[in-house]
Parts: sequence; structure tokens; C-alpha cells
Amino acid sequence: MKTTIFISRKIPEAAIGILKEAGFAVEINPEDRVLSKEELLAGCRGKDGLLCLLTDTIDREFIGQMGQLKGIAAMAVGYNNIDVAAAAEKGIPVSNTPGVLTDATADLAWALLMATGRRLPEAERYLRAGEFKSWGPMLFLGGDLRGRTLGIVGAGRIGTAVGARSRGFGMKIIYTDPEKNRILEEELGGRRVELNTLLKEADFITLHVILNEETRRLIGRPEFKLMKKTAYLINTCRGPVVDEEALVEALQSGIIAGAGLDVFEKEPHIHPALLTLPNAVLLPHIGSATIETRTRMAVMAAENLVAMMKGERPSNLVS
Repeated sequence: MKTTIFISRKIPEAAIGILKEAGFAVEINPEDRVLSKEELLAGCRGKDGLLCLLTDTIDREFIGQMGQLKGIAAMAVGYNNIDVAAAAEKGIPVSNTPGVLTDATADLAWALLMATGRRLPEAERYLRAGEFKSWGPMLFLGGDLRGRTLGIVGAGRIGTAVGARSRGFGMKIIYTDPEKNRILEEELGGRRVELNTLLKEADFITLHVILNEETRRLIGRPEFKLMKKTAYLINTCRGPVVDEEALVEALQSGIIAGAGLDVFEKEPHIHPALLTLPNAVLLPHIGSATIETRTRMAVMAAENLVAMMKGERPSNLVS
């Protein structure tokens, strides 16, 4: 019988073509929305492979009912939405798509950093509302970049790329990571410090860690109190890394100057107060949202799935 694949949401056509060229029958969620758990189960029933997204919950219960699966390919770098241990117990390989979204996400982190620091969304809303009557010396004052300290929390591929982009702005770099980062230190003059030191010294703090029990709510009330009143927090990794209630309090009370967020703690739900705060720049999780990057991610996921269906080891095995 023909190998069958279920794709949980529409993805770039190039990836679908790879699966079809491999001789697989492909079924795709026809609606551009996240499927409920029951809908996802129904879609996967009787299928050999699943190509899923970070918005799909693939927990132990799900895997227990999908024992026939021969492989799960996540079109994402993070895979905290998948119970990898449960999949391994069932002999189901799991893959991800690392590396391909590094530049796109690093670029977006910088877009958020600059938009937040220079208060660009506030200024645009002001202009569009017809409030701009004349130039003024105190109009929308923001924070300088040159000479300021960039604090990178998590110095993996994306954190390193964010650091490299600071070179043209003449910023100082400090970072926290379990391992020494040669590029940040030897090429960019950065230094590795403990998290509390970074929070005290950095003017711009950008988060690039994976989500696990150690990093969940890594930044909360105690951490915000260590930060400068003029500091800005940027998060493009995973929403639950930040305690959103504590962030709202920090922004409302002036404990920190601003925040730029592409991810949220209970995504897609956004803390209502965040939507009202002028010093919060909010984006709908578009870190990797370039045509080229999303296509490369989808193609990598499809290639991983082809390998798994053939009983081969995929290039990006995580289980």
C-alpha cells in the first residue's frame, strides 16, 4: 500500500512536491487554522507520517493512539510541543528544522530591538492619528544603540547571529550560556557572565533559549527588579520564558523602559494589558516569516519525513 502523510496545515508547495515525488499520498488540513486535538487525531488516523507545526500538541496520549506512525517531522526548531520520550518508547522518530531560520529570526530580533528602543510604533500611531503638528525637541525620545550593552541570553545559532549584527552599532556584548561562545568572545569582544550580572548591566536584553523546565519563566519579578529602568527586553524565542504578568507590571510601573515581543506565554492569547501599553511592541510570532526561510523549513521537514518513511535516519533527528 502507498505510504500516506498527513500535514497539519498548509505549507509551501515545494515541500508538498517532495513528498509526492517520493510516491507518498498526501493529505493536508484544508483550513488555515490550528486543528483541535480531536481533529488532529482524526487526520493522522491510518497515516504513516505526520508533518506538524509548533502549534500542534503531540503529547503522550496522542502518541499512544497513533502507534502506527513511522515518523513525526516538525516544521520548527523547537519541539517542546512533542513528547519526544513517548515517541521514542513507541519507536517513532521525531525531527526538527534547525539552522534554516537563524538569519530571519536574528533580523526580526533586531527589528524589534530598534522599533522598541526608538519607539517607532508609538510614533507612527501618533502621526496616523493626526497628532503630528510640528517637530519638537522632546518628541518620542528613545534609547541610543552606540556604546550601549547588548545582553544575549542563550548564545546558540540565533543568539550568535544577533550578536554579530551588533558590530555595526558599536555595542558592547555580554552573554550568558552554559558554554563559551568563541565568535562572541574572540570576534566581537563579548564576555560571558552569569544571568544576574547580565540583567544588571545590559541596556538591551534579547532572549534566545530553548523552552524547558529550567527556562520556563526564566525572566520574572526578581529578574525585572535587577534590570535598569532604561532597559529593553526582546523575546523572539518562546513566550513562557517570560512571566507575562510580571512583565506587564514592570512596563506599567517603569521598572524597565520597554519590551518587544514576537512570542507570548499563552499564545495565541495575549495578556490584555499588553495590548494597551505604548511601551510594548507586539508581533504575531513572525520570527521566521520570510518566503525563503519558511520554504526551507518546509522542505527540510519533508526531506526528514521521506528519510523516516524509508527507514533511514533523517538529518535532523531529535529523538
